[in-house]
Amino acid sequence: MTLENIVKQIKTYYTFSETELEIIQSKFQYNIFKTKEFILNKGQVATHIHFIEVGLVRVFYLKNAKEITTYLSSDNGFVSSYSSFINQKKSYESIQCLESTETFSISYKDMQELYKIVPQWQRIGRYLAEQNVICLADRLLSLQSISAKEKYDNFLKTAPSKIVKRTPLIHVASYLGITPESLSRLRKLKY
Repeated sequence: MTLENIVKQIKTYYTFSETELEIIQSKFQYNIFKTKEFILNKGQVATHIHFIEVGLVRVFYLKNAKEITTYLSSDNGFVSSYSSFINQKKSYESIQCLESTETFSISYKDMQELYKIVPQWQRIGRYLAEQNVICLADRLLSLQSISAKEKYDNFLKTAPSKIVKRTPLIHVASYLGITPESLSRLRKLKY
């Protein structure tokens, strides 16, 4: 496996020298996860951020024994329990692969080291943090202020095709904050 896709992603945020890119690439490790395998379990510390080379994952937590999906990610996306990763404290979330998934991951320790030896790497860290905040703010606003139909329409328009087509509907409904029955009715209206 090569780091070609992650290098492309990194280059969209900032231009690094070849030497810097070599240092950055040396900090990533390749991982393979099976369908339904957990990248992170609730109660563990998120020690890595994962760049998804290929695959589909969900982030969720339990509320009254019910799984609440908070994030979905697929090819060329990043995933972690960011609060746990940044604070190096136990995660209240779990990350599970919905299909066979290959990632390149960077550890918290290596991330901190890159901040020191490749100072411009801080732009990547800031970008990831900013995207996470934007995602959370948009999600919170969506969950509290728009109808189920608007949520579903927005999901269809903005989510990557792979997520729309291959995520089990129970997880899509949970992610949208609606019941599976409501999602089923909305889907019937669309087709």
